[in-house]
Amino acid sequence: MPDADLLAVQGREVPSARIPLSRERILTAALDFIDAEGVSALTMRKLGGVLGVEAMSLYRYVPGREDLLDGVVDTLVSQLDLDEDVLSTPEHGWQDFLQRMAHGVRRVAIAHPKAFPLVASTPPEAPWLRPPLRSIRWVEKFLSGLLSEGFSDEQAVAVYRAFTGFLLGNLLLEVSHRGGAVGPLDLVEEEVPQRGLRDAPVVERLGPLLSQDESLREFEESLESLIDRITQQVSSSGA
Repeated sequence: MPDADLLAVQGREVPSARIPLSRERILTAALDFIDAEGVSALTMRKLGGVLGVEAMSLYRYVPGREDLLDGVVDTLVSQLDLDEDVLSTPEHGWQDFLQRMAHGVRRVAIAHPKAFPLVASTPPEAPWLRPPLRSIRWVEKFLSGLLSEGFSDEQAVAVYRAFTGFLLGNLLLEVSHRGGAVGPLDLVEEEVPQRGLRDAPVVERLGPLLSQDESLREFEESLESLIDRITQQVSSSGA
């Protein structure tokens, strides 16, 4: 098989045909491929070659490239579950909770700089869920954690917006310097499929708040905050 020969020439292991295909195996292989070659190089034919099968064999588990990339995003975010330093609920206060989650997301971004920009370009289950926390499960944990610490609904949503905005801006910039191809964000509003929210009652209840467009206000507040910090730095330097 030409693809297998190519892998051998590149010094990469040819997968055994005796290992059965599964969606998890395909998504893992796709993430590995993106880590090595980038998103733009990924095709079903090339991925099939890596797995030692014809491309058509993949469609039983991933209907197409869009579903494949959605699955890669899920695989990326699920790595937070394996990070022992990231907490599902606050144990030492909400500040520690957010710090641990922020560093966990950063570790994912640093480990997969070429794949991480997909969290900003791949449509989530609910369009108003912001990257990089686009997993319903993790947004549920995030909001529930803040509510358990005494935050109001409005405060929890405001922190969610500020937190995700901070993470996305900083991490996309960071991965772009590490080989990640950062394209335009795809945040098109569309009807939210309710089936994805059945196991996330807090996310479902706060949906109207989460879906409100606060981008202009957030931009102005962030800009004002930046100017204030610069002013303080200039004043302290005696300039």
